[in-house]
Amino acid sequence: MTFPGPRLPGRTSPPDQPRWAHPALFAIAAAAAGAYAWRLGSSTEIFYAAADRSMSASLHNFFFAAFDPAATISLDKLPGAFWFQALSIQLFGANTRAVALPQVIEGVLTVLVLYRAVRRCAGTAAGLVAAGVLAVAPATVTLDRGNVADSLLVLLLVLAANALVSALQTGKRVHLVLAGMWVGLAFQAKMLEAWAILPALALTFLFAGRGGFLQRIGWTATMLAVAVVVSLSWMAAVSLTPRTHRPYVDGTTNDSPFSQVFDYNGFGRVHQNGPNQVLGRTLGIPFLAAPPPRPSATQLLRGAPGRDTGWLLPATAVAIPALLWTTRRRPRTDLQRAAVLLWGTLLVTFALVFSVSAINYYYLGALSPPIAALMGIGASATWAHRRARSVQLGLAAIVVASVTYALLLTPAAGTGRPTWLVPAAATLAAAALGAIIVFALTTRFAAAVTMAIAAGVAITLVPLVASTSVVTNDLGVFDTPFQPAAVTAFTRSFFGAPLRPIATLPTIERARDGAPDLLAAQTSVLAAPFIFATGQEALPLGGYDGAAPFPSLDDLRRAIARGQFHLVLTAPHSHDPRVQWIKAHCLPVHATGSQSNIALDISYCLPTSAH
Repeated sequence: MTFPGPRLPGRTSPPDQPRWAHPALFAIAAAAAGAYAWRLGSSTEIFYAAADRSMSASLHNFFFAAFDPAATISLDKLPGAFWFQALSIQLFGANTRAVALPQVIEGVLTVLVLYRAVRRCAGTAAGLVAAGVLAVAPATVTLDRGNVADSLLVLLLVLAANALVSALQTGKRVHLVLAGMWVGLAFQAKMLEAWAILPALALTFLFAGRGGFLQRIGWTATMLAVAVVVSLSWMAAVSLTPRTHRPYVDGTTNDSPFSQVFDYNGFGRVHQNGPNQVLGRTLGIPFLAAPPPRPSATQLLRGAPGRDTGWLLPATAVAIPALLWTTRRRPRTDLQRAAVLLWGTLLVTFALVFSVSAINYYYLGALSPPIAALMGIGASATWAHRRARSVQLGLAAIVVASVTYALLLTPAAGTGRPTWLVPAAATLAAAALGAIIVFALTTRFAAAVTMAIAAGVAITLVPLVASTSVVTNDLGVFDTPFQPAAVTAFTRSFFGAPLRPIATLPTIERARDGAPDLLAAQTSVLAAPFIFATGQEALPLGGYDGAAPFPSLDDLRRAIARGQFHLVLTAPHSHDPRVQWIKAHCLPVHATGSQSNIALDISYCLPTSAH
């Protein structure tokens, strides 16, 4: 739906947009940028930040995603998203603001691209509603305030969807190739999760694309082939590189990037302990070691996942079948129905994948674009058919269901949870229902505008307050709105940037006694604060979760024999043979130390310890 209005001179907007479109979109983008960039860098994940600094040290480290400056082991993810963070460090120096800046930019770009994709299918108003909902969705705000790979993943998936819309709109098949390329690049950011969009792209083009059915099959196959080739390109290049010329691939027992992607970060996440659970057991952290909730069909609708992204699911669940029904008699190539099919299939696919997998809550940011797009299309269709009694009744039902569900998700207490939220939400819901009744009796334009505003505010109040609480309470990517205070305290201490060093760097330098490496540490997580703070080598034993068989015990003994390092940080009760050997052959410095409330042992190894 597009409201008529005069155009500004100088073609400030495309001819199919009113003059207020760009100022409104700019305001939404500015609000998004402000929310994502507030106290920029205050919620940085130190593990990735350390890898960014190591990757910025050389082209070799950059390409192979080296975790440590000496490139002994890689990140436990593909490097696509972290290349941008490393480049930002090159430009602005090794600080948390530089690490966080790319995600702010990616988040704002996602808002703009989603607006374009939805506008071309359902009109300017639909595009603006979609952009606004995406910009302030709690899952989006927490995600884009951090430095994980999902911000780039979401941007690239929305670019792929926009390319498909271009293919449907123009009939030019090159846009399908472009869609496949965007999916392949998204794979470099977040691996298998990127492929979750392929069913939506393929189904939508097969149903709504131009040309005969066999032609559509052929071009869909081409899109899928491009996506697969681009997806596997980096892994193939690494696999063809001799193992002595690149870092060991973290998360694997066979030094294979394919194992890292398809097992450690892929199918191994289904009904198995994730890396964080293994890390928790390695370091003796019960909070991390605790098994995640068993996957279920309702896990996205309750608790922390619900607070993150479930607020608007009732409205979306109504919108999909309603929009498909109202467009059932339109031509096969109708763009609005194609958009509903595209975003609806993407939402269902991601929801199914996340329901059967062990996930981190920030993964749920991938649900925000399809939810926002469907909300925008649904709002536009509701306005267009606002005089129909069925639409008025449907809107009333959505208001009641959305506000009731939002209040059920809202805990009695939690970080940033205001006391006035529940009565305010209930009052606004009652006001929206009253506005719907008034419009049904009068059908005046002013009453229609009042109804639309009241319903929109009532539906979005709780998630908007949730997102505001995320910003004002300085929460980040590992947090969820209104979470318990104990969870907030843990995420700030464990995932904060930087973690408190176990000792001052001058003390470590004195103990280093001229050794090439600053120290060694069990797991990349313990090594990360020192790498990020100094840019010097802190040898990680066992990779992210401590389970990788690199370096081997023989490699470790040889490094100690040549005086590569002296200090070693380990967990007190580890069963790792490498750690047990260190404790048996090296000198204990402290009974226990502490780094971000983690109990640690400190050992001092001399070259003679290796004999």
